[in-house]
Amino acid sequence: MKLPSTCRTFSFDRKSKGYLPVFLFCLVSLVSHRLQAQDPQFSQFFASPLTLNPALTGKFNGVVRVAGNYRNQWPSINNAFITSTISVDAPILKSRLPETDTWGVGFMAMTDKTASGILTSNFLSLSTAYHKALDEDGLQQIGLGFQGTYANKTLDGTRLHFEDGLQLDGTWLQSPTEAINYQTVNVHYFDMNAGLLYNASLNGNNNIYVGTSFYHINHPKESFLGVDTINVPTRFTVHGGGFFPIGNSTSTIYFSGLYSTQAGANDIVLGGAWAVNVNPTDEANPTNFYAGLWARFNNVTDAIIPYVGLDYGDFSLGLTYDVNVSALQTASQSRGGIELSLIYIKKPKDGRKGIPCPRF
Repeated sequence: MKLPSTCRTFSFDRKSKGYLPVFLFCLVSLVSHRLQAQDPQFSQFFASPLTLNPALTGKFNGVVRVAGNYRNQWPSINNAFITSTISVDAPILKSRLPETDTWGVGFMAMTDKTASGILTSNFLSLSTAYHKALDEDGLQQIGLGFQGTYANKTLDGTRLHFEDGLQLDGTWLQSPTEAINYQTVNVHYFDMNAGLLYNASLNGNNNIYVGTSFYHINHPKESFLGVDTINVPTRFTVHGGGFFPIGNSTSTIYFSGLYSTQAGANDIVLGGAWAVNVNPTDEANPTNFYAGLWARFNNVTDAIIPYVGLDYGDFSLGLTYDVNVSALQTASQSRGGIELSLIYIKKPKDGRKGIPCPRF
């Protein structure tokens, strides 16, 4: 939704949480930016497999994987962005495939609320991926994945008002947003995504991977005003990482990176974590503690992202907090936002370790 360049005033319902005039311009920019540019993104991109790359579907050591993510970005700016996801994926037809190959299917639901829910976006996705071994031991694999998505977006015009603007010649220009003032507008579309993944282990105890994904391949159309049809721009992502145990110790080093571009907006996230197994006597159910740091860059340095995590049994918990260091830090009070991830992986009954899969 593009705003005209004439002088305008903006207001929203005082019933919404936090009537903060100092942030009104920021809210206009945030809503407009989310309508026509970037998809919701996670700092813990590595803990949200089906929003990162459809080719990650079914790529884990276990029977079934359930992943949940919650992110509250810039909460000091009237709950600017709150994003939640849940996904379930699993390998299928194991008995009918070569032992070193995997075919996975998955389902994902995501909701994203902008400016205390003035704009709400909901997504439902089905994905599938096939991972083909490149050697007889399965230490190298290449995977191809596809994902279909149904999207629904709701713009609450009862809480988003643009008054008429005063032009330089002294006349009044009627707001082109009059069509949504005091109304709730819904748009929906179907989307198509795809991805590739290369995964390898040098000795069966470590892992390296690199992947690429394309979201909104079909450029679906959306329009809130009926006259400003926008083709959702393709999001292109390259990501990679790996982990390496440190000698004969109980420690492991993890690293990962992400490059994403959409509608001219570029993001780079780089970092890593150190993990220590505090229960080394139980190889089948290790208890790992993680501490790490990531950094996100776009046009400027955006945020420093400390991370702590815990593996306990079949569960993996991750916590990050974005410390905003960009030009927005004055308005955000350096509080970029908190993010939580929780992954459950049901392990095989036979206790087999399997080929190391991508983590981080």
